[in-house]
Amino acid sequence: MDIKRAGSQPSGKGPPEWFTGTVRLDPLFPARAPARAAGNTVTFEPGARTAWHTHPLGQILIVTAGLGRVQREGGPVEEIRPGDVVWFEPGEKHWHGASPTVAMTHIAIQEALDGKAVDWLDHVSDEDYAG
Repeated sequence: MDIKRAGSQPSGKGPPEWFTGTVRLDPLFPARAPARAAGNTVTFEPGARTAWHTHPLGQILIVTAGLGRVQREGGPVEEIRPGDVVWFEPGEKHWHGASPTVAMTHIAIQEALDGKAVDWLDHVSDEDYAG
């Protein structure tokens, strides 16, 4: 058994290669073999968002605070709120982030395939973000 105490793992900044705006990453748990799932709490300030990306084995988001936006390629921009759970299919191109005026926090859980959990792509344009 291993207990990670709240506040025992340092927060990090979302790197500009993967995010637009101010994003804080708080690790929850790493993937430990033979398990492949890892989780983080991610907080987006208003207007902040991920770049387009995919996950080889999919991704689950659990919204815990604020108001956010998500979009899969070819679909509409959709609002997400606390208590919402979002599933992205393996390989589904998508992005997620805060609304323009309200921050958003979610727990992100994804599995790694051959050590890789995400493929980062282009930044989301302001036009795509606006819907």
